[in-house]
Amino acid sequence: MQPQTLPLGSGRLDGRTVAILLESDYVEPEVAYYRRRFAEEGATVEFLTRLWGQPSLTFTGHEYHIPFTVDGDLESVDDERLRRYDALIVPSGMVSDRLRYAEKAGDLAPAVQLLRRAFEEPGVLKGIICHGMWLVSPIPEVVRDRAVTCHHNLISDVRNMGARYTDQDVVVSGDLVTGRSADHAHLFARTIIDLLAARGAGRDLRWWRSTVTATKGVGHVR
Repeated sequence: MQPQTLPLGSGRLDGRTVAILLESDYVEPEVAYYRRRFAEEGATVEFLTRLWGQPSLTFTGHEYHIPFTVDGDLESVDDERLRRYDALIVPSGMVSDRLRYAEKAGDLAPAVQLLRRAFEEPGVLKGIICHGMWLVSPIPEVVRDRAVTCHHNLISDVRNMGARYTDQDVVVSGDLVTGRSADHAHLFARTIIDLLAARGAGRDLRWWRSTVTATKGVGHVR
C-alpha cells in the first residue's frame, strides 16, 4: 500500500507523516477514517505491519472482510526513520493482540519493541485507542503513572499496568493520546490533528503544551 498523500499545502498537516500499525481483524470504518482524514489534512499516511520476510501482506477487516494490502515493514523502521514520524498510531480491534505475538515465550514482539522505542522519542506523538492498549501490556513502564483511557474491557488491564484510568473519550498526557473505543475514532483523530498542527517546524518539544481546540469528552492531563 503506497503512502496516501494530497498536494502540498492542502491541509494543516502538510509535510507530516503519520504511521499506523495494521493486522487482520482491524476495525474497517476506523482505519478507513484515519486513512482519509489524515490525508485530507495533507499528511503522508504509512501503514506498518510485521511482514515476516514477505514483500507485502494482505489483511481483512472485522466488518466487511475487504482486502487491505500493507507493504510497510515495521521491523525495518530504524531510529532515524522512527524520528521522522510525527505520530505512531495503534488502532482498535485485534491488531495489537496479533502484533504482540512473539515466537519465544517471554520475548518482546517486534511491534512491542517499536512502540517502546517510540516512547523514548518525545518528538513522536503516540496514539493508542481502545484495545490498542494490549500492545502496551508487555512494556507497562511506558504508561506507569500516566493518565489514559481505553475500552471498558481493559480498565483493569491498564490499572494493572500502573496507569491512571480516566473516564474520558480521549485523554492527552504529554506525548500520548489515548482513545476509549473505535466509536470515538473521530475525536481521537481530531485531537492528534490539532496537536500535530500546533507543532512548529523545528520539532520544538514544548508544542505538547499547546492548547488543543476544546472538544467534548477530551481530557488533557499533564
